[in-house]
Amino acid sequence: MDLRGWSKSNSDYGRKLLDSGIDGARSGEEEFLNGKPLTPFLNEAVCGAVTPAVLGAFIGALSSYMGQRKSVSRRLAYGLLGGAIGLTAGLAWESRRLAASMADGALRNIGKARDEHWLEKHPIDYA
Repeated sequence: MDLRGWSKSNSDYGRKLLDSGIDGARSGEEEFLNGKPLTPFLNEAVCGAVTPAVLGAFIGALSSYMGQRKSVSRRLAYGLLGGAIGLTAGLAWESRRLAASMADGALRNIGKARDEHWLEKHPIDYA
């Protein structure tokens, strides 16, 4: 097989793996939500992430008081950065079950695609 044929074959296989992973993630999401819309789940996740965001903003603003005297704008920036980190961590924690379900579905579908690819390359002859 020449380089062009090899790269086309591998790019097709990579695209097939990507598509199967995306389909698996979607099926994992649907399985987790059980027919319910995503918006209420996200609203609950954001509400649950407010406490870590406030805590992160407080710690960020408090950390700017340590050591040298810093300007008000720097304290505000530290507070915003801490709040953003807290919000991100809170959202990740609140949506961890959804992410796990999506990852499980994606890995399951990718495994099936890899098995199919292996069987294409190594056919089993029972005769």
